Amino acid sequence: MAGSDADDQGPVPRGCAARRPGAPGGQGGEAAASRREPLSTAEVPDEGGELPAWMRLYFYGMHGITLDVLVSSARRFARSPDLRMLGFSSPYRCLLHSLTHFALEKVYLQQRRCPSAFVFNFFLYPSAHVGLQTLAGQARLLSLGGRPGGAAALGALDLALQYMLALYHCQVFLKRFLRLRYQGQQRQQQPRDAPPAPPGTRAPQAATGRQLRPRGPRGAGAAPSQGLPDLLRFLFFGMHGFLDEIFFTFFFNLLGQGDGTTSGHTSLWSFFMYGSCSFVVEKLYFHLHYSRGWGTWKRVPFYVIFIYAWELSWGLGLRTWGACSWDYSHYPLNFMGLITLMYLPGWIFLSVYQDLLSNVLWRVQYIPTN
Repeated sequence: MAGSDADDQGPVPRGCAARRPGAPGGQGGEAAASRREPLSTAEVPDEGGELPAWMRLYFYGMHGITLDVLVSSARRFARSPDLRMLGFSSPYRCLLHSLTHFALEKVYLQQRRCPSAFVFNFFLYPSAHVGLQTLAGQARLLSLGGRPGGAAALGALDLALQYMLALYHCQVFLKRFLRLRYQGQQRQQQPRDAPPAPPGTRAPQAATGRQLRPRGPRGAGAAPSQGLPDLLRFLFFGMHGFLDEIFFTFFFNLLGQGDGTTSGHTSLWSFFMYGSCSFVVEKLYFHLHYSRGWGTWKRVPFYVIFIYAWELSWGLGLRTWGACSWDYSHYPLNFMGLITLMYLPGWIFLSVYQDLLSNVLWRVQYIPTN
């Protein structure tokens, strides 16, 4: 949650980003268990079970921003050690990452057509990766008013970095990402002749009158339930936190300061703050909505109180080590410069958004390798 200043001078005022949306552990299902077969390294999920294109683009943009932040933070720290660990990206780069990742997915799926896996993994795919990244750089330059070919050629270190990122993308990221399945409309237990429940309706109630909570890590008969494992949900929350901060600080710098800044910034510490905070908020959603049957506006105050307490506690800890990347002391309605009521409307909006995104992400399941 960075603010308006990304320079080396003093703490960076923090913006309104959310530690939130994630992919909750959802309802179990025997149908999911029946589809738990091993996948080859270049195989997509079964027809009808792969993630929708819009969801893959969403994930790819978020993942690309995360890589931007990690690389830029490491470079900045190498030049001038700073425990705030600031990293940079922008909405432009997010869009380009979504498109290039989507294209590289299509390239990756051609692996089985190549007679040599070694040639594909260590020459063909990295070549496609570097080529697309170069085109993306040119496209970004043109969008900012530059001339075609105006970007400097990649140096040896940049080429080596892109090659390593290509290997990671091919050997680690896509191998696992393409094991995500999307279950579509949630199946709920209901009378045989009853009409299907419309989207957004509450979960069915048990005989006791209490709403049924989504299944945990295992469904009936130890079959895998819907929903991502806890570790993957934590990673999603952390990456989404980067996405939030980059977008907010970009528009804050561009519109608030009017200085024409073309990038947003965040801190590596934000990954852990967002990941842990959203993980807990998700548990609150499960409990308050499915166990107690509370509506949205009854739950939101608990979300907001927890988010403010989490922000304050992390800020106190990071400030002790000179690693706090935000300072609200020049804002009205602030407490110790670490939290401010100015962002209360933003937190309310983002808390509601977390619930909406969670309803979609409940349907995402990771199919592990046997």
